[in-house]
Amino acid sequence: MKAPEFELDFRPAHGEAVRVAKGVQRITVNNPGPFTFHGTNTYIVGHKSVAVIDPGPDDDAHFHALMNALQGREVTHIAVSHTHSDHSPLVRRLAGETGATVVGEGPHRAARPLHAGEVNPFAESSDMDFVPDLALPNGARVEGDGWSLTAVATPGHTANHLAFALDTTDILFSADHVMAWATSIVAPPDGSMAEYMASLDKLLERDDRLFLPGHGGPVNEPASFVRALKAHRKMRERAVLERLRAGDRHIADMVKVIYASTDPRLHGAAALSMLAHIEDLIEQGRVETEGPPALNSVYRLA
Repeated sequence: MKAPEFELDFRPAHGEAVRVAKGVQRITVNNPGPFTFHGTNTYIVGHKSVAVIDPGPDDDAHFHALMNALQGREVTHIAVSHTHSDHSPLVRRLAGETGATVVGEGPHRAARPLHAGEVNPFAESSDMDFVPDLALPNGARVEGDGWSLTAVATPGHTANHLAFALDTTDILFSADHVMAWATSIVAPPDGSMAEYMASLDKLLERDDRLFLPGHGGPVNEPASFVRALKAHRKMRERAVLERLRAGDRHIADMVKVIYASTDPRLHGAAALSMLAHIEDLIEQGRVETEGPPALNSVYRLA
């Protein structure tokens, strides 16, 4: 299985409502960066009565662009895929303006408890104030005029991550779980590699033909792309084991080799990804360390 072929040719059309499928528009926030690509995608689903998926950060220009695109239409629901600060904070302003029902998996939480002395590196990037009006378990459905969305629990990137299936179509709003431009960040304690991989398997059991992600353009052949993502993660897992066999004992040393060609601005996230892999390998009984696994722990093969 070859590595995923990432698609970097994406024109964000910041502030404009772009039709991406029948009854679906995308507006991309002008918040580009190493973790957001060209910006966060907000989706409008429906015609006269609509749902907004991932309203984005609390950004004035994006709020006005969104309200302009929504003019003359009723917003009945605001659906939030997860609670990172580039996806959910604008929900409060939008809900206050429209009176829409806010739906999501639940408040922000870590995938596991923090170890003694551990700091959550993504705490400041998380929307700790988010509380949905309606909590959606896996398989729950919300409906509007001519559309319905089904929640697909996809933990891994965050513990409360949801994708949304647009019922009676072959479209899945995959948020940050699967994106065409890059792999998703899985960073403990917010994220869990074991849960992320299980969520990829869940998507492979579905028959969606189009993913509309939280950043970048669509994933047009999702089944083959998800299989390639799985293979990529398994390759990273093997690379960790190979570095341990070669004598590396610290995550920082592994990152220097495994991510030698990666933008240095992403090495911090890469180290957290290594930690996520190692936590999973420890659970599998293949790697050992003294005490709880951490970025500065000493690791060895089991």
